[in-house]
Amino acid sequence: MKTIQMMEKMRNVPIFTPKLVNKSSQRYANLYLHRLRKQHLVERIEKNLYTIHKDPFLIASRIIWPSYLSCWSGLKFHKLTEQVPHTLFVVVPYYKKTIVFQNMSIVFIVTKSKNIFGYEKINYQGFDIFVADKEKSIIDCALFKKSSFSELKEIIENHQDELNLNKFIRYLKRTGNSSLIKRFGFIFDILGKDFFPTLKRYVAKVYIPLDYTKEKTGQRNKKWMVIENA
Repeated sequence: MKTIQMMEKMRNVPIFTPKLVNKSSQRYANLYLHRLRKQHLVERIEKNLYTIHKDPFLIASRIIWPSYLSCWSGLKFHKLTEQVPHTLFVVVPYYKKTIVFQNMSIVFIVTKSKNIFGYEKINYQGFDIFVADKEKSIIDCALFKKSSFSELKEIIENHQDELNLNKFIRYLKRTGNSSLIKRFGFIFDILGKDFFPTLKRYVAKVYIPLDYTKEKTGQRNKKWMVIENA
């Protein structure tokens, strides 16, 4: 097959293995791809995984299945933050070492299967990628401690009209994580949204700091059992 035709095949998929080049000869396929890489026509993601595209966002959620972009990557995608991340966070069900692609670190966050939900298939540059929705991006930031809770509090306050709070509460209950529920429940109270009746049974009677990145000092909120240190 001519190089032009092969390049067109590669352009039509986000990522591919050497089998796209030749199904019967791994050796030939590897040699062919090595030649294309020397010409800077193909990018190697990792062993036996390649792409012709150069956007890390396009390939990050296609390396493992199931997986999805979340945390700061999700917040940036949904324009909930103006910060430009230097790392892409991908939630996955099993360990995968960090990959550096186009000078961007793709970090894989391992979690239990029960936490892999709340993501969408989105068309991005003509391909499907998988990204946490707004509510799950915020929850994952706290669940995996990828930002301070003070930052998340500010994001919720600034974008509350864009969030589906009923969905947010469903997601919190689905995680069953008492610490998450107490922290976000407290924030919603500040915003005048009292979800205590529906979340009361998840509120463990042990005080926790509102912001897990700061000292455990401050006023104690008996309703949500949090130390107001943010």
